[in-house]
Amino acid sequence: MRTFVAVVDGGRFRDAAAVLGVTQQAVSKRVAALEGRLGVRLFARAARGASLTPDGAAFLPYARELLRAETRALDAVRAGRRPLRVDVIGRRLAPAGLLHAFSLAHPEVALDVVTLEDAVPALREGSVDASFRAVPVPLAGLAHVRVHDEPLELVTGPAHPLAAAPEVSPAMLAGHRLWIPGIVPGTEWATYYADLAAAFGLTIVRSGPGAEPLLDTLAHEPALATLVGAGTRLHWPPDLGLRRIPLTAPTPVYPHALLRRRTTPHPDLSVLREWLAGRDRSGGAGETWAPGWA
Repeated sequence: MRTFVAVVDGGRFRDAAAVLGVTQQAVSKRVAALEGRLGVRLFARAARGASLTPDGAAFLPYARELLRAETRALDAVRAGRRPLRVDVIGRRLAPAGLLHAFSLAHPEVALDVVTLEDAVPALREGSVDASFRAVPVPLAGLAHVRVHDEPLELVTGPAHPLAAAPEVSPAMLAGHRLWIPGIVPGTEWATYYADLAAAFGLTIVRSGPGAEPLLDTLAHEPALATLVGAGTRLHWPPDLGLRRIPLTAPTPVYPHALLRRRTTPHPDLSVLREWLAGRDRSGGAGETWAPGWA
């Protein structure tokens, strides 16, 4: 394929051979093999050079795209050339929004955002350069720094007792059922919500459906509410009448940290770290609460 494109660009088999560092005979054999596999003639040969046949002209853009795909595939795994690869828990959550803002501020940095169930092994082996996670306990071989405190908000249906409140304190949630499905035991967010519940005497129900059924259920169940991060993107039909209410006095925050390897960092990781360090981590929030381990 590369030989075919080289002949097109050079106009002659001899010129393609010079570019590729092979003999003219090798170029002829490669083109003949490609034509045999396709079952068509790609070039009309003449003393003054080679010109594309109609089939060759039709094939050319696809050949160029295949070569570009090869380059992108190799760059994706070559150390120092692949994009900065950063893991986030979910693409609707605050860290994904942070990375979008970083890309706008630094368009020169090629960024590859991934979502892994467990980023720690990928970080240790070097296939991922950094991850946004809360870190309840130190992880061997990895360093972390707290970079973003995301305030929590209360989401209720229109008939919930707190639905009309302009803001709610964590103490006011005692006695109310908070439904947060999908909490996986042993994960950092499970540890966070366990500490939050213990600190303010909250009742958190873990079982249940995913985000979309949850929102529909909240709209029709006055006794249920949930907690979400202020940076979490949620969308619902207007007729559900859901309320999204800030938590204050204090504001519980989720302590997002940038987790990375201690050795052989990606060259662009320092750019991301400097950009994060230049931001106000709390976003201007007043009195906040976070677990002691944060």
